[in-house]
Amino acid sequence: MAAIHIIDIEAAINHWREKSPSPDGITLAPELRALAEVYALMVFHHEDEVDEFGFPPDAWAAWLDWYHSTPDTPCIAICSTSQGDDECKGCGRSFDEVQHWPAMSPAEKRVTWRRITMEDTAWRFNKYAERAREAEPTQWPEDPAEPLGPDDTA
Repeated sequence: MAAIHIIDIEAAINHWREKSPSPDGITLAPELRALAEVYALMVFHHEDEVDEFGFPPDAWAAWLDWYHSTPDTPCIAICSTSQGDDECKGCGRSFDEVQHWPAMSPAEKRVTWRRITMEDTAWRFNKYAERAREAEPTQWPEDPAEPLGPDDTA
């Protein structure tokens, strides 16, 4: 059972603020209201994590929408666990986390992401940070005839 950190709730709220801005500066989208309720209760009770199974269904759906907009795996294709390391130098995950990643729940994956981000020792955060950025989805132009960049002058 994994817990969702308040920072992820804040990120999901900001995702929905951008995705569904208030038309009048007062009204919130239903997804924002659902996440704001969870956030408010966490602040009121001085909690920094909430159990994934305690989420109201609307807030869970809104959080999952944000989650699916984030990279799925921290992998940068330099896996030292395949060479016998207990912890991958490339992404920072343990051998078990690498092996069980496909079966992990979204909340369990976010716990791992938070840990490796806080530790900040994996190559994805320093030595090979550009490789991690390159792994992000490419924004393709709407018109296939449009050039992709300065080097693409087809």
